[in-house]
Amino acid sequence: MINNVVLVGRLTKDVELRYTPQNQAVATFTLAVNRQFKNANGEREADFINVVIWRQSAENLANWAKKGALLGITGRIQTRNYENTQGQRVYVTEVVADNFQMLESRAARDGGGQTGGGYTPTPSQPNTSNFGGNQPSQTQSSASTPDFGRDSDPFSGGTPMNLSDDDLPF
Repeated sequence: MINNVVLVGRLTKDVELRYTPQNQAVATFTLAVNRQFKNANGEREADFINVVIWRQSAENLANWAKKGALLGITGRIQTRNYENTQGQRVYVTEVVADNFQMLESRAARDGGGQTGGGYTPTPSQPNTSNFGGNQPSQTQSSASTPDFGRDSDPFSGGTPMNLSDDDLPF
């Protein structure tokens, strides 16, 4: 049987950390995960998924992740039920997370003005957003930073490599 879940979304509020009577840390949170399609009005909808994480991972998540943080989690779906104070049976479906990963720095999230989750260099950072482009960045000098464009050879030192047919093994 397979029961694997991988989610990427944003925290809807700060993580709620509690401890069991056996002193086991347990954190609960809700992850807002965008749907891959837009509704009839052209707006993107999101699913709000309840997640539980245990032990040291729960404490780490509660210490580092705050409302709005972009998280990646892996885990499994679990269902449970209980009887509430009115005597009604309540069914709960949630994701039990095994691992989490912070997918953006706090500075990037709090840096403001960023939309779409893209990379925006700050004045103190070099512009490295030209991945695979043929034009060197205007904020980088070619002597100090390598050009990773398609037409450049980072191992040649700027001179073409001389190979004869005798040098090739085939």
